[in-house]
Amino acid sequence: MTNVLIERKDNIGIVTVNRPEQMNSLNSVTRKEMAEAFTELGDDSEILVIILTGAPGKAFIAGADIKEFLKLNLKTEKELKNDWLVTEVIENLKKPVIAMIDGFCLGGGLEIAMSCDLRVASDRTKLGQPEINIGIIPGAGGTQRLTRLVGEGRAMEMILTGRMVKAEEGLQYGILNFIFTHDELEEKTMEMAKKITEKSPYAIERAKQSVKSVSNMNLREGLKFEREMFLECFTSDDGKEGITAFIEKRKANFKGK
Repeated sequence: MTNVLIERKDNIGIVTVNRPEQMNSLNSVTRKEMAEAFTELGDDSEILVIILTGAPGKAFIAGADIKEFLKLNLKTEKELKNDWLVTEVIENLKKPVIAMIDGFCLGGGLEIAMSCDLRVASDRTKLGQPEINIGIIPGAGGTQRLTRLVGEGRAMEMILTGRMVKAEEGLQYGILNFIFTHDELEEKTMEMAKKITEKSPYAIERAKQSVKSVSNMNLREGLKFEREMFLECFTSDDGKEGITAFIEKRKANFKGK
């Protein structure tokens, strides 16, 4: 890969967008490589959690490579879907994905971050959907995922004005889960990822599926799906081991099944 790096640290996979000279902006090659990287780590049975970040500099992902827009000839939804596939790949992974955000997280960068399961940012982070400033709108899920995270009023304000919000405001809105200092960010994110790896992979997968179902089902359907996931966990080897370990006051030895 030319624009994306893959690392493995124990049970944690790290995907890094590596275009610091372009503020880690997204072109079609980068999006394709990101989709491939997440697919590879998703298929790796040793990897339990994935972290997405950008190469050190001013930006996590500063949005799309605008210069490439003039060369694109996107006329159909099919062409658009092929180029923006990365958000769906991330969202549909069975494993948790944490966006580790430092610096500008704009446009397509925010859309990709919102397709992740958790978002942890440095205190110098700025978030926004500025597409309206160049006469277009978010096209990789920004209008949909942002509205689900922050509500219609705030999403409408951010998208219609194109303004950037600081990390503190992003935390208040519900876009971010945690804010740390620039120096603490990597350490704290790794701590969170390691904490997740200690849980049952079987239960983690079904917990993620249940939470994600909220956007696609009504309450009755969602409750039914949750019960099905609960029963699968309860009758699984990991479920039996976790309950037994709790009663025996010892650490559980989860096997992911």
